[in-house]
Amino acid sequence: MSTGDAGTVTLPKWSIVLPAVGLVALVVSWGRDLNAVLLVLVCVGLGGGVVAAVHHAEVVAHRVGEPFGTLILAVAVTVIEVALIVTLMSSGGDKAATLARDTVFAAVMITCNGIVGLALLAGSLRHRVQRFRSYASGGAFAVTLALVTLSLVLPGFTTSSAGPTFSGSQLAFAGVMSLVLYGVFVFVQTVRHRDYFLPKETATRDDHAAAPSGRTTLTSLGLLLLCLVAVVGLAKAASPALESAVEAVGAPLSLVGVLIALLVLMPETVAAVRAALRDRLQVSMNLALGSAMASIGLTIPAIAIASIWMSGPLVLGLGGKELVLLALTAAVGTLTVVSGRATVLQGAVHLVVFSAFLFLTVTP
Repeated sequence: MSTGDAGTVTLPKWSIVLPAVGLVALVVSWGRDLNAVLLVLVCVGLGGGVVAAVHHAEVVAHRVGEPFGTLILAVAVTVIEVALIVTLMSSGGDKAATLARDTVFAAVMITCNGIVGLALLAGSLRHRVQRFRSYASGGAFAVTLALVTLSLVLPGFTTSSAGPTFSGSQLAFAGVMSLVLYGVFVFVQTVRHRDYFLPKETATRDDHAAAPSGRTTLTSLGLLLLCLVAVVGLAKAASPALESAVEAVGAPLSLVGVLIALLVLMPETVAAVRAALRDRLQVSMNLALGSAMASIGLTIPAIAIASIWMSGPLVLGLGGKELVLLALTAAVGTLTVVSGRATVLQGAVHLVVFSAFLFLTVTP
């Protein structure tokens, strides 16, 4: 954002141009086999769409304040993820049976270990010790663990359907419970105990910047929606090339889900690290754990609805390796949030767990 001569907040030109570039790339590449030139154009459109989406989400967030700002960004990113999963599953057939599971699990590992670890490490290197509210982040982490267990662990132990899957009624129950649990958390975060999730008062340049006008906020909201459309469409256009590249290097198809999650969570990662560097670690934790909850709480219901017209199988249950990583994440995350204090050590531990997840995804 920039400030005009009269003190009004204006949008930088690049934040208006990049969504347009993404839409142009989508129109040019839609329904075509991507050659080298088109692939580069799609990648540029994707990157520009993500960067612009982050900016416009932050403009809206600055207008509405915390914790609504982090919630808006989390939901916006999750909308991208859900749309990508549904569109890729609808055209992927049996090969896409595990895409939802792989993407949601990857989102949990990226947010709870990758984003949290980066934020803790970056913030602690600058500020030595950072504090956050354990009763807020602890509650968010508990909801995350409950959601991932109900949605991704239980299918491996149910007997109503063959394999690590849910029956139709079980999937519907998991979808409804995911929405209910996520809705209760949002109510607590934004209404009942909003003060728990507010960052401690620190004077920063961003805090003292003038809030955008209503017109600017609505413009950013509209451009944010355009960015989401562009990113979803371009990711679908690039998915065949992505799958071919994964197969060419001999990596498992589960890597596709990880790459999708990494792509759509880039805005959260950048925003969380920036907040930690400004000594606002509570905002970082809100972003990371909020994204994990939104990823499960919104994706599973969407998949449950989409499965009505999808003919292919839907595998949700995690394997043994993933269960071990999830248990390790639960233990490490619990010890981190209980203390309410962050040092370089906690950041390093989370990043090592995240590195193990990435390494074992490529070399299972």
